[in-house]
Amino acid sequence: MKGAGTESMVDLNRAGVPLLEIVSEPDIRSAEEAKAYMEKIHAIATTIRVSDGDMEKGHLRCDANVSLRPEGQKEFGTRTETKNLNSFRFVQHAIDYEIERQSEEILDGVTIVQETRLWDTDRKVTFSMRSKEEADEYRYFPDPDLPLAKLSPELIETLRKKLPELPDAKKQRFIEEYGLNLYDARVLTASQELSEYFEKVVAVGAVPKIACNWITGDLTRVMNESGKTLNEINLSPENLANLTILIDQGEISSKIAKTVFTVMLDSGETPNTIIEEKGLKQITDEKELGRIVEELLASNPQQVKQYREGKTKIIGFFVGQIMKQTQGKGDPAVINRLLKEKLDG
Repeated sequence: MKGAGTESMVDLNRAGVPLLEIVSEPDIRSAEEAKAYMEKIHAIATTIRVSDGDMEKGHLRCDANVSLRPEGQKEFGTRTETKNLNSFRFVQHAIDYEIERQSEEILDGVTIVQETRLWDTDRKVTFSMRSKEEADEYRYFPDPDLPLAKLSPELIETLRKKLPELPDAKKQRFIEEYGLNLYDARVLTASQELSEYFEKVVAVGAVPKIACNWITGDLTRVMNESGKTLNEINLSPENLANLTILIDQGEISSKIAKTVFTVMLDSGETPNTIIEEKGLKQITDEKELGRIVEELLASNPQQVKQYREGKTKIIGFFVGQIMKQTQGKGDPAVINRLLKEKLDG
């Protein structure tokens, strides 16, 4: 509410929008832990669809209370509250800054003031917004116009049974069912959108590990750079699944796969169509590659001599020359094997 002379104006931009506020106990001990806590809240909230979790739009925010106390002291120190942090990175940076700022003031004998602060994203510092002279200003007060919501244990249990699979359970299932490592499973299940897409890709025949690498790597990069959601990107689960199969079967190299991936995003064509039209199929024929290997070694006797004298890293030179000659279509594994057979023979 703002006063303007004899009139008062009310900002109704949040009217009718429910607010769910989660208050943690004062048992978080570091900025890194606070960031991880917020990431977990985000994953759960988006999974059960109570929020889309868009922090830039204010759909999920964090108010970080920070207080310091000497080691061994039971009483908490005076706290400050940094309001409206709208990214995980800002949560971590603001808390780290407050810890450093308060530490310096305490060591200098300055009394910490109980206040509300804001984070300056440009200067990367917090600054005072207003003081909170009484601790009661941090508390919640009942509104007599709002009826009490009575949640019985029976109702809570009924609602619990209706919940979708939560991130931690899904993470464990991805490890057991798809053979993913802990890191990959954690990255995928941190996003409801990515985890659902991953399962759709695997359901139509994708190699799980390869699919995971492409989703958390190239696909996520494209989403971040373009600012588009997965639904706005032109990549069907079937097309990505087919790409992983071609890679797994050695039909195309990883380098060619990146070219195919880029074209797929632009055209929506299948990997096989793109490979056929652009002549990108990987050369695996040992006779053809063997001939190229022999010609290359014959024309580079000095490098062959260096290899046989112990400078084995020069094999990278030979591989590079063959890949250049085959326009990146030679199978690196076959090329490496044929080179070693000839050079070590």
